[in-house]
Amino acid sequence: MKFGKSACIINVGGARYTFPQDVMKDFPLRRLSRLHSCASEREVLEVCDDYDRERNEFFFDRHAEAFGFLMLYAQHGTLRFAPHMCELSFYNEMLYWGLESSHLEFCCQRRLDERMSDTYTRFSEEDRHAEAELPRARRDSKWLERMRRTFEEPTSSVAAQILASVSVIFVIVSMVMLCASTLPDWKTAESNVVEEHRYTDCLEKAEYRIIEAVCIGWFTAECIVRFIVSRDKCEFVRRPLNIIDLLAITPYYISVTMTVLTGENSQLQRAGVTLRVLRMMRIFWVIKLARHFLGLQTLGLTLRRCYREMVMLLVFICVAMAIFGALAQLLEHGLDLKSGNEEYASIPAACWWVIISMTTVGYGDMYPITVPGRVLGGLCVVSGIVLLALPITFIYHSFVQCYHELKFRSARCTRSLSAEFLN
Repeated sequence: MKFGKSACIINVGGARYTFPQDVMKDFPLRRLSRLHSCASEREVLEVCDDYDRERNEFFFDRHAEAFGFLMLYAQHGTLRFAPHMCELSFYNEMLYWGLESSHLEFCCQRRLDERMSDTYTRFSEEDRHAEAELPRARRDSKWLERMRRTFEEPTSSVAAQILASVSVIFVIVSMVMLCASTLPDWKTAESNVVEEHRYTDCLEKAEYRIIEAVCIGWFTAECIVRFIVSRDKCEFVRRPLNIIDLLAITPYYISVTMTVLTGENSQLQRAGVTLRVLRMMRIFWVIKLARHFLGLQTLGLTLRRCYREMVMLLVFICVAMAIFGALAQLLEHGLDLKSGNEEYASIPAACWWVIISMTTVGYGDMYPITVPGRVLGGLCVVSGIVLLALPITFIYHSFVQCYHELKFRSARCTRSLSAEFLN
């Protein structure tokens, strides 16, 4: 653009900056450098918000403090976040002025990545499609939308809370029955064939089967209703909690099918290893409590966000197991094959000792007896404390952050629920 004056005035949110024309040509902020190539006032107004030809002043309705930090980057080549400003808001200012996240310092890049990851995880699929939700809700009937919220959001209404409480009761009852069925007295009662106790045992088994069938019926009906009222059936099937529900319900129907096919011979049914494994898979019902308890949701969200730290922790442990396991096998058994410690006869056996030593569990089932082996054991314990503490620190901070976020969301839903109850 053919500027009328030799100097240009940039007005950003009331803060004015004066630049020579030659500086504007190669300015690090691409939006400002584009002003120099504008050939008409119309093109100028496409870059800035307003333009004063008399004073040769360009107006930008943007954040003045953020632009001040961008100016520091233009002068010194170092870009950091503005204090007391959201990282995402500052990043939006950077994009507006033509900068990328790579221009940030490494510490600020990490903060931005964590913030963007947290924001992406924080919103569910329904939140991310909020704009498309309104027309869908208008097309759907009101009762279908209410049913969806009642089954998917336990804190959305009083009816949803009642439904969630009933579901938790069924989970607890099913877990108690599953645990009780493994007690020795229970098994003895099942295998008792004495004539005077046979009728009582049959009643106990019948009561157990009735309670189990009622619990499974409730879980099946709940899963079917939630599938019917869901917006996206494919997304419903892919959700982890729904997969867990399916894994918890399916074994019962497989067991019933096998019973029908093989008859009522309980001895034959108990002999099947597959059926026993499927029966134990019902323990996954406990994970259903994650829908209703903030602590389990926090744990799941933390593991989802900290999978890199978890992998790093496993790598640390595997490397330490390989090193200390090989050294322990050599010092305790490899140097003296005749009178060596037989508990360390192989590296895999020594790795078991390494893992229980690094985690400071110390079962006492195996321990070094030579002086070099005991010195190695001390080093193994100290190294385990240090190696485990490094990634756990990041996991702890992420857990606290996830807890506060979920607690804030829960408090917001509780306030809306209280208003609905009062109305």
